[in-house]
Amino acid sequence: MEGKIARLKGCAQHYAWGGYDYIPDLLNINNKVQLRYAEYWMGAHPSASCQVMADNENWEPLQELIEKDPVSYLGNETYKEFGELPYLFKILDVREILSIQVHPSKEEAIKGFEREEAEGIPITAQHRNYKDRNHKPEIMVALSEFYLLHGFKPKAAFEETLQSVPEFNFLLDTWKNESYYGVYKQVMEMDQQQVDQLLLPLVQREIGRGEVEKIDPAYWVQKLYKDGPAVNNLDKGIFSIYFFNIVKVLPGQGVFQAAGLPHAYLEGQNVELMANSDNVLRGGLTPKHIDVPELLKHTVFEETIPNVLDGTSNEYGVIEYPAPVKDFGIVGIELLKDQVLQLHSASAEIIIVIEGEVLVEEAGNFKKGDSFFIKPAVAYQLQATENTLMYKAFVPAASTL
Repeated sequence: MEGKIARLKGCAQHYAWGGYDYIPDLLNINNKVQLRYAEYWMGAHPSASCQVMADNENWEPLQELIEKDPVSYLGNETYKEFGELPYLFKILDVREILSIQVHPSKEEAIKGFEREEAEGIPITAQHRNYKDRNHKPEIMVALSEFYLLHGFKPKAAFEETLQSVPEFNFLLDTWKNESYYGVYKQVMEMDQQQVDQLLLPLVQREIGRGEVEKIDPAYWVQKLYKDGPAVNNLDKGIFSIYFFNIVKVLPGQGVFQAAGLPHAYLEGQNVELMANSDNVLRGGLTPKHIDVPELLKHTVFEETIPNVLDGTSNEYGVIEYPAPVKDFGIVGIELLKDQVLQLHSASAEIIIVIEGEVLVEEAGNFKKGDSFFIKPAVAYQLQATENTLMYKAFVPAASTL
């Protein structure tokens, strides 16, 4: 890649919770074999680097290009601060509920990674918690009506849940004495037999309620057990469905999630941007490894008032979604047909076209599903050939370091 702007090809991830249509339709892929397209990665993560089109029209991994010439691809400021492309840009299609999860802070990620390295745990081991030394704050912008679990309910709502759900009444004394931590620790440390005895009547009752709104925990219990509840091995993640905020996000709205905030995506499509990490501590709704002591160690046990970001649009069609981190920033770009926008990259940027088509000066036309990489310190022009929606990832720290 000798040029300053290059066509980009991301990596599709076929996880069990993914959908069959959204990402294939976006990327114009025939999915007759009905693969589950869960995520589309655009970045330079070692496990799945995207590729960019070189001048010889061959695809080259972005990670390798950065390693060979980091200053050219990252810019001097980003290279000195991070030593890599510090963000991972994704499209997600959430058909089934994702795992309850928490991400560690950077300081704790370093400690955890080095501890597991010293213990000789293979990086690919199923029981490995820390895949790298990085934190993983993240921001999402909804591409459809989107639902997620996001932090513990405010205190009054949490206590009302413990009072109104008969199976949770026994937790009220713990709540009064030990607040969120005590309650969550108590249920997460229960043995499976206790969990089954406690939750089976609740699950059966919720299934029997019939149709309910998606903002009601019962909806997600019904979705989890649409084929009927098993009489054993009920998922501890059910507790989190009742204990956490259920948040509805409309297309174009965003949500930021910091280290330590427990959360889970429930349903819908979004564009997601995060620090370049794969560190996940899970708390249920998954067959993957759950390390309860490590989860409790890194969870922030306080009430969360969901802050849904509407985005701030300027006169040029750029929509800003503030994220209080230096690793990444995201903006939406909405252009009407024939509208021209002049931009300048202060860092390495990635843009994906969600709707419409845009002409990028000296780089060609990019239609729905196309994406491109822009080197730092490049002046470029976008001209919409039809009404167009794009999202751009960048490094905000590059302009302030």
